[in-house]
Amino acid sequence: MFSTVILASLIEPGIGLIFWTSITFVLLVVILGKFAWKPILNAIKTREEGIEKALASAESALNDMRELKSANDVILANARAERDTLLKEARETKDAIIAEAKHKASAESDRILTSAREQITNEKNAAIDELKKQVAVLSIEIAEKILKSELSNDEKQKTLVTNLMKDVNLN
Repeated sequence: MFSTVILASLIEPGIGLIFWTSITFVLLVVILGKFAWKPILNAIKTREEGIEKALASAESALNDMRELKSANDVILANARAERDTLLKEARETKDAIIAEAKHKASAESDRILTSAREQITNEKNAAIDELKKQVAVLSIEIAEKILKSELSNDEKQKTLVTNLMKDVNLN
């Protein structure tokens, strides 16, 4: 039974206990509110503001990175376009130089061929002239030898003169 009384007194609190517990609780809440909660809440608020600033900075940095990436893409596109333009100009210049070199080579070969043809023609004409001169000289020498042998006696000379006179009269 004693244990029931003790147990019942523990289960049913007394008015004094409730009063002092309530006063202790209120006093604890006031002391904590004055000395602990305000600094804790201020620290939490400061921490929250720092986190918000860090998030804003991160968002700003992300936007800056996006802008830089788009600017880099534009710069890369411009560089590629400029590279393509330079390559195209280089190809055109190369083709123009090759065409000009071919044209010059063709003109030079035409000039050389023309010069060679002229030289060949000149040498051919000179050879023909020389041959004609030699034929004329040989013909004269042959005619002279024939005339000397034919006209060695007087009778042959008279016959030749008579025949030449007849030919001259007929023409």
